[in-house]
Amino acid sequence: MHIHARHYATGEAVELTCEQGRITAITPASAPTDRWVAPALFDLQINGCDGESFSSEKLTVDTVRHVVAVCRQHGVSGLCPTLVTNSFEALSHGMATIRRACDTHPEVARAVPGIHLEGPYLSPDDGPRGAHPRQHIRPPNWDEFCRLQDAAGGRIRLVTVAPEHEGALAFIEKLVASRVVVALGHTAATGLRIRDAAAAGARLSTHLGNGSHAMLPRHDNYIWEQLACDDLWASIICDGHHLPSTVARCIMRVKTPARTVLTCDAGGLAGLPAGRYREWDQDFDVLPEGKIVVAGTPYLAGSWAFTDLCVGNAMRFGGVSLRDAVDMAGARPRELLGLPARPLEVGAPAELMVFDWEEGGPIQVRDVVIP
Repeated sequence: MHIHARHYATGEAVELTCEQGRITAITPASAPTDRWVAPALFDLQINGCDGESFSSEKLTVDTVRHVVAVCRQHGVSGLCPTLVTNSFEALSHGMATIRRACDTHPEVARAVPGIHLEGPYLSPDDGPRGAHPRQHIRPPNWDEFCRLQDAAGGRIRLVTVAPEHEGALAFIEKLVASRVVVALGHTAATGLRIRDAAAAGARLSTHLGNGSHAMLPRHDNYIWEQLACDDLWASIICDGHHLPSTVARCIMRVKTPARTVLTCDAGGLAGLPAGRYREWDQDFDVLPEGKIVVAGTPYLAGSWAFTDLCVGNAMRFGGVSLRDAVDMAGARPRELLGLPARPLEVGAPAELMVFDWEEGGPIQVRDVVIP
């Protein structure tokens, strides 16, 4: 296979040769081109899309395959299916279904190196809880987590927890000892508690700036605390709705592209046409501008966008380069989770995204190459 495109890091036109799933040569191209090539994207927080949710009690293996295939069209070769706050039975069913999908379909196994458990160990407070159902919020429970991990076949790789719960610090330490990455999110913790959680091994702030109270003290608040903590990376949703562009810019400047992860946080309604939909016994509106809200209100209820849109927005909002934006949506989450790198260099796996892009605009994915 030969790919004629501009290298995402240098802008130079190159010829890539790929054989047996690896990049075997990168040479200067003999002619210019408008196409670009970069490592394919990896998103550590995909809840579903196209009317399907990983947290559904009716999740099937075919549904998992469908979501993976849709994400691939947006340049996402790898993802962490994300299951959110629910009953143990529903979470266990989702974990077991994803496990079966990985065990029986090689393309799913390649795309899903781990699962993200976002809840149910989150804040019960309105605001920080976000759209997570109050009735299923509960304190961390190590025995419950171990049973979920068994159902998943050991695939839970990332857990988001609110550290203010009693026993949360010990829970974080146990997760870290079992090689699970811990994120803080949907939290109303004090600054001291956030610092203690980071000292216990927490590594990430889940979608920083979202899942919070509408009004916060201007000085002592959990967003500033997480921004200031150098031990915490930050994931952000750059869909143009979850964060104002100025807030996204500030987070990227403080954390820098080396400690910032782009996620689309796509929900079950991601990608659907504008209209009213019913999910979780509640009505939601998908607005024409690609925003999902609780029906008849201005309140956000998940993300409609995919990761490729967030890459383009990150460049506009944060003033970062194409290379940095792509790496924040691929190399950084892989690094955080301890996954093998996918650099654009000879010898690396040919896991690639070919796309169109003009400065100041979105990226348009044209092809995804998977070994």
